[in-house]
Amino acid sequence: MKSRPHPRQPRSHQSKPRLVIKKYSDRRLYDSSASRYVKLDEIARKVRDGIDVKVVDARSGRDLTHLTLSQIVLEAARQRELPLPLQFLQQLVRASDKATHEFLSWYLNSTLDLYDKVQGTLRTRFPEARAAVAQPLELVRNLLAGHRWPPPGRPAKMTETERLRKRVKELEARLARREKPARGYKTGRLK
Repeated sequence: MKSRPHPRQPRSHQSKPRLVIKKYSDRRLYDSSASRYVKLDEIARKVRDGIDVKVVDARSGRDLTHLTLSQIVLEAARQRELPLPLQFLQQLVRASDKATHEFLSWYLNSTLDLYDKVQGTLRTRFPEARAAVAQPLELVRNLLAGHRWPPPGRPAKMTETERLRKRVKELEARLARREKPARGYKTGRLK
C-alpha cells in the first residue's frame, strides 16, 4: 500500500509542494511539472491522492492555494447538491476578526487531525476485528473437523441455563436431606 503524506501537518513538517500550479489572469491553471493546463477537478483528485499542491499567480507569484481549494470545495458542493452545513457557513462569515478566524482554523485542524487518527486506527485495527469475527467460524470448522470444543484441558463455560439447572439440583438435594427423618423418629412420631 502506498504511503500517503499527512494532509494537515504544520508547515515545518511538510516537504516542499510536489506540484506547482500557475494560475493565469484568464483563470487557466497550468501544471508546470506536466507542462499542460489542468482543471479544478484534476487538482482536487491530486489533493485527495495525498499530493501537496501549491497554486500561485503566474504574474505576481502570490500564493492562491487557499482560494483555489476553497473554490474546489464550493464547486463540489454545488455539483453534488451537498452544501456545507448552514451553521458552519454562518460561523465562517462571522469569523471576520483575526482571533475568531484563528480559533476556527485551530478547531477545524484539530477535528480533522482527530478524524485522520481514527481512520488510521480503523485501518490498522481492521484485521484484528476481522480475526475476532472469524473466531465463530473457526469454532464451526473445528466442530466439523471432529475436534472437541472446548479443547481438552479447558473447562467448558456454563451457560446461565446450565448454572440454574445445577443450582436447582443442589437445592433439591438439600431439601431431600432435610426431609429424611432423623434417627429415632419415624414419620414425625417418637418411638
